[in-house]
Amino acid sequence: MKKYTYTEKKDTRSGFGAGLHEAGKKNENVVALCADLVGSLKMDAFIKDFPERFTQVGIAEANMIGIAAGMTIGGKIPFTGTFANFSTGRVYDQIRQSVAYSNKNVKICASHAGLTLGEDGATHQILEDIGLMKMLPGMVVINPCDYNQTKAATIAIAEYEGPVYLRFGRPVIPVFTDPDQKFEIGKAWMVNEGTDVTIIATGHMVWKAIEAGEKLAELGIDAEIINIHTIKPLDDEAILKSVKKTGCVVTCEEHNKFGGLGESVARLLTTELPTPQEFVATNDTFGESGTPDQLMSKYGLDAVNIVEAAQKVIGRKK
Repeated sequence: MKKYTYTEKKDTRSGFGAGLHEAGKKNENVVALCADLVGSLKMDAFIKDFPERFTQVGIAEANMIGIAAGMTIGGKIPFTGTFANFSTGRVYDQIRQSVAYSNKNVKICASHAGLTLGEDGATHQILEDIGLMKMLPGMVVINPCDYNQTKAATIAIAEYEGPVYLRFGRPVIPVFTDPDQKFEIGKAWMVNEGTDVTIIATGHMVWKAIEAGEKLAELGIDAEIINIHTIKPLDDEAILKSVKKTGCVVTCEEHNKFGGLGESVARLLTTELPTPQEFVATNDTFGESGTPDQLMSKYGLDAVNIVEAAQKVIGRKK
């Protein structure tokens, strides 16, 4: 198992803030809109340097999406910012009609996704957003794994023409990817090569998968770990190549097992390479209030559960 270390922990939302500021410096057409959550979205640096390119919409998320869609007609590249729950569920009609159907160059940037929103509870912890967004024709869906990758993804989507959903979170987590990385939309990142089981993870679950890989190595199990930061378009080639080698797969996500990354992988394998698969995800449930670690453990989103899923799926293979 390849050894990954870190010297600091940062929240992925701060990676977004840094990436937005950098994208703004590179391209004067990059603009930002926020629904009364500037501090939570870490937009302060962008606003300080480019105040004329920022619009505070207030608690009016549907209006924010409509304004952003209109801005693209004049050549602007709007980044909208609010919590993931409000970025998707609250404004799905506006996204579908004004952004996706019209193929507008809007970047829907969503913080505080998943259970790791923590103490704010079930009403704010959306676990359905990946499914909602990936079903929209033409919508790119990205869920990076740490601060550095989120920063790189934010810069990359400014250069991509078309609608994008970028998902990130609030808790501080290990920073373990290259600060100078080149982010390629739709291109998986091989975290660790192995032969016994493929572990496919996204977002906060990538570090959990690394922890699980270390535990599996102690048990004599050689895990191949892949970071799927782009859920749509999915890197079919990387997944099929890995699964042909290992013969079984575990998918890991901080999202409902219905409609998420796991289902995308299952669809691919069903049509191309039927393979035993286990899902590490929430099971048709809402969340609740608690610390991020408490919730991830209670709902089965930790290294212990990934190890158990890997052992189970290997047994099914045999």
